[in-house]
Amino acid sequence: MTENAVIFFDGVCNLCNGAVQFVIKRDKNDHFKFAALQSDFAKSTLSNFSLKVKQGDSFILLENGKIYEQSTAALRVAKKLEGLWPMLYAFIIVPPLIRNAIYKWIASNRYKWFGKQESCWVPTPALKSKFLG
Repeated sequence: MTENAVIFFDGVCNLCNGAVQFVIKRDKNDHFKFAALQSDFAKSTLSNFSLKVKQGDSFILLENGKIYEQSTAALRVAKKLEGLWPMLYAFIIVPPLIRNAIYKWIASNRYKWFGKQESCWVPTPALKSKFLG
């Protein structure tokens, strides 16, 4: 396993890949590692946890042995980024039912709005160490 928090993302989703690149640029302390949900690493790691949604339908954060999904995962990631992004964590006070409804609406339209790749995004050699599986 890894000491870093791991962000599991949909590797064929353009929005998700953009979000990963966004986090990498702002993760100056190398807090995060990344794994596509389609990877063997994700499948074997996440099989140990009870997930609220289907594995391919969510942004998932594994941090300190605990799983966070959907909007909670996104807010916990924002909390660790450089700049003003940690201020978004204030939205954690909004009930998850409301936060996740917005999250699910965006997630259900992500391929239509942002497109989809035929295969998972391959990181550059310089970024390869940030990816698992």
